[in-house]
Amino acid sequence: MQYRKLGWTDLKLSVIGFGTWALGGSGWRYSWGPQDDEDSIRAIWKAIDLGINWIDTAAIYGLGHSEEVVGKAIKGLSEKPIIATKCGRVTDENGNIIGNLHRESIKREVENSLRRLQVDVIDLYQIHWPDPDEHIEEAWATMAELVKEGKVRYIGVSNFSVEQMRRISKIYPIASLQPPYSMFRRGIEEEILPYCKENNIGVVVYSPMQKGLLTGKYNAETVAKLPPDDHRRNDPMFKEPQLSINVEFVEKLKKLAEKYRKTPGQLAIAWVLRRPEVTSAIVGIRNPSQIEDIAPAGDWNLSEEDVKVIDEWLKERDEKLKSLEVR
Repeated sequence: MQYRKLGWTDLKLSVIGFGTWALGGSGWRYSWGPQDDEDSIRAIWKAIDLGINWIDTAAIYGLGHSEEVVGKAIKGLSEKPIIATKCGRVTDENGNIIGNLHRESIKREVENSLRRLQVDVIDLYQIHWPDPDEHIEEAWATMAELVKEGKVRYIGVSNFSVEQMRRISKIYPIASLQPPYSMFRRGIEEEILPYCKENNIGVVVYSPMQKGLLTGKYNAETVAKLPPDDHRRNDPMFKEPQLSINVEFVEKLKKLAEKYRKTPGQLAIAWVLRRPEVTSAIVGIRNPSQIEDIAPAGDWNLSEEDVKVIDEWLKERDEKLKSLEVR
């Protein structure tokens, strides 16, 4: 496992981070379906054994349940992993998930997260979404207070644009950005990654395997078997006409990965880690066997030749998707 320094902080993260979105289980809008808590805890322990030294979670995952599971898993460990969590997504009186970046709400959220995680300090506290946009300054100033109070060590943002980062950086330095990044979502390459490099902001990307699509495990048949409350059923990438084009692309990845006795999922992770601006890739894990399959990606450095081949395949995929828009 390789490790990289997170921007200007003193945190050194494993290049693979343990993502806990699915550990929230069922019963909320963005669920990944049922999840066994014992599997979750064993997966966290296995990940630590394999050299993964940080966990990313959020208060909204499972409406607090993901943080509770993480808290149980790390309780009693002699050496605790680095813990990152997020705030700013809450439920209203009707159970709808909404953005709330007001000072009182964030103050309340951090106390709840500390309690559920069973820790005294959160290593990295992040604004989950810049929603509502007009309140990001209030939220960031509040989080800077939490640093001074000793409740969090560093503060970062998730899903922010360059313009939004510029606005809040005047208040307090940004430790990290958490954006989506995968072969199928490359929007951060043009402006966001250069900005983060220039300002020494760490980048921890999420969904490097595009919610599992780049693992090679999904096609029309397997997507049809997803649990009814799995949010991927409503994702255009998992539905026709995009699905067939995506599956065709992943079949090419499989052949390339096989040359190195690797999996397409490992290849997808190594691909995002090829960028020096990326500190770590957050990978969603649900059981110990998954982390055993994924961990080898943390030691794989892609060759320039392989990157060029993948770029050509991506261009072909983009052209096919554009042809769908024309029809």
